[in-house]
Amino acid sequence: MRMRHVELNLARLHQLGMVTQEGGRTAVAEDFRIIKRPLLRNARGDHETPAVHHGNLIVVTSAMPGEGKTYCAVNLAMSIAMEMDITVLLVDADVARPSVLKVLGLQPEPGLMDILLGDKTGLADVILRTNVPTLSLLPAGRANKHATELLASRNMRQLLTEIAERYADRIVIFDSPPLLMTTEAGVLAGQMGQVLLVVESERTSQHAVTEALRHLERCPHVHLIYNKSTAFPGTEYHGYYD
Repeated sequence: MRMRHVELNLARLHQLGMVTQEGGRTAVAEDFRIIKRPLLRNARGDHETPAVHHGNLIVVTSAMPGEGKTYCAVNLAMSIAMEMDITVLLVDADVARPSVLKVLGLQPEPGLMDILLGDKTGLADVILRTNVPTLSLLPAGRANKHATELLASRNMRQLLTEIAERYADRIVIFDSPPLLMTTEAGVLAGQMGQVLLVVESERTSQHAVTEALRHLERCPHVHLIYNKSTAFPGTEYHGYYD
């Protein structure tokens, strides 16, 4: 099966305040330039620091729904796709409530769950190429009541190894379920090289953040985004904490 191609309406995404290649130096684009730099350093290493194991696998999650994790995952993927020598695969791993394709204005498609269910669907069958040459998508696929077990399965570990190691220049961004709402999120985060925890300003309680971080105790590289801050009137500020 040939890899499918989908068209992203980049003008629409720009109007929605998203990062796009032709969108110019907006405040959001500048925020995600700052956010992506340490993630890329961990993923690729430099002359001072070796790369993190599977550091090119980055999961974006939150404590609770509605904190902006999908928005951040899409913007991060778009921003990293602007790098000169990197390709990006954006994976919708919020398999119970997938929203990446909806945010991008696309219809649901087969994807991650279909691969893990072992119905002779391969990675190349479900990856969607886009009109952003360095950005591809892996949809969530059909819902399954055994999603946690599937994400913890040998098939998933093998898939992650293939995704992480097959292309040296690939960064993979996973949009995960919220940590305090499902068990899938913790299982997924435990298999990643880096975790990005989105915290909504003035809404997420300190208790929720503490509990979310407790779920990530085994993850050595956790970063926080302070999202939707109104510190600057008329803007949404995305603070970054390592």
